[in-house]
Amino acid sequence: MTETRPPSSDTPGHNLSPEFLHDLRTPLNHIIGYCEMLLGQAEEEGQSSYVPDLTRIQGAGQQLLALLNDGAPQPKDDVTPDEGPPPRVMSVGLQSVLPEGDQSGQSDSESSQALILVVDDNKENRDLLARRLQHQHYGVVMAENGREAIDRLRAQAFDLLLLDIMMPEIDGYEVLRQIKADESLRHIPVIMVSALDELDSVVRCIEMGADDYLPKPFEPALLKARVGACLEKKRAHDRETDLFAQLEQNFKRLQELEQLRDSLTYMIIHDLRTPLSSVISGMQTVEGMGELNADQQEAIGIALVGGSTLLEMVNGLLDVDKMESGSMQLDYSLLDAAALVASALDQVAQLATDKGLALVKKIDADLPAFQGDEDTLRRTLVNLVGNAIKFTPTGGTVTVAVRHGGDRASLVFSVHDTGKGIPAEAFERIFEKFGQVESRQGGRMMSTGLGLTFCKLAVESHGGNIGVESVPDEGSVFSFTIPLAQTG
Repeated sequence: MTETRPPSSDTPGHNLSPEFLHDLRTPLNHIIGYCEMLLGQAEEEGQSSYVPDLTRIQGAGQQLLALLNDGAPQPKDDVTPDEGPPPRVMSVGLQSVLPEGDQSGQSDSESSQALILVVDDNKENRDLLARRLQHQHYGVVMAENGREAIDRLRAQAFDLLLLDIMMPEIDGYEVLRQIKADESLRHIPVIMVSALDELDSVVRCIEMGADDYLPKPFEPALLKARVGACLEKKRAHDRETDLFAQLEQNFKRLQELEQLRDSLTYMIIHDLRTPLSSVISGMQTVEGMGELNADQQEAIGIALVGGSTLLEMVNGLLDVDKMESGSMQLDYSLLDAAALVASALDQVAQLATDKGLALVKKIDADLPAFQGDEDTLRRTLVNLVGNAIKFTPTGGTVTVAVRHGGDRASLVFSVHDTGKGIPAEAFERIFEKFGQVESRQGGRMMSTGLGLTFCKLAVESHGGNIGVESVPDEGSVFSFTIPLAQTG
């Protein structure tokens, strides 16, 4: 047998057209591919007598392919890969070498494996790819043109697409474009399949969103590596999608549970208000009857204070619930900032006096009237000043100020105390329902209950914002803004 010498760099190139070269390469790739498959099968089944002849056939095919590639004319710079009609495909029947097999390419045992769609207008190309993939235990479905590929993708879930570039009617470019334009398909990895002289086309496909490419003839190790990498990318996407769906489901369930909790709490608190009001009314009646000694009067007084405090908490929780659900209607009217602050301080002045605190007002003189719900805003100020009094030591000062906002489109109300301060990490938590924060000094517990939650909702319902600034051992400043432009 005469050995064919491989072409050297001095061997003159042939003048065959790219279309004809493509037609020559196609059957050569089939011969090489089927030889590789038969070699693998012979080695697996111990039929070593076939190996030498198959190796010679494979080597001859590779030599001839190398000669074609060595002398292939290079594509001109001014010609794009998609110019002109697609090359003709010279179909070579190899049924006598290997049976074509089931066109679906997927066996019952592979239904749980990754499913790959192979798209190529050449039957032998499809068969070679399908058999190699099935040998790697993948499920395979085949399509012979771009239109069939799109239909299959929209009818069935695939994990990977192996897509030939040069096909009649709808070519690989158009299939890739439609896939990447479809929200339900764009997550599917795409490996482009091309001949060695179509690398410019492959680059174009990568720029269009393809994930990788495979040259013809198919190198088994390269096929396995690139398919495996793309499938791992798909699995990662699927895990991310499943996790997001699970998070959405858990969040929805959490919202349902929170709504159920709030509804139950509202029902219980609402039912508590009536008997609690009766208890307070009864103790007030007993107190007014006379004929009580000092100890009895003191006990009744303590009970009334506790009952009234509890009733305020019940009403506060009901009001917070109404504001959260949007069912609490605000009664807007034209308000004066100085008068609003004065009426709020009247309600807490005795508390400050009993504790030996100084109440200071700092109201700018040129403040305009503004629209707001008087009762809601007064209660907001009472809550803030009451907290300041509660947490300011004897001899301290609580200052209430009102000024223009920086843009003069709002008013800024602030309450400044000289207490122990609040840790920075608790700034957000103190506005939550039943928020509590333990100060750093001596484990002292500062309970904000529902007061600050009400304040936050009340201010936000007016279109404003509320916040806190605090320095340990120097005090805290709670401030909120009320826009001057209110629709009412």
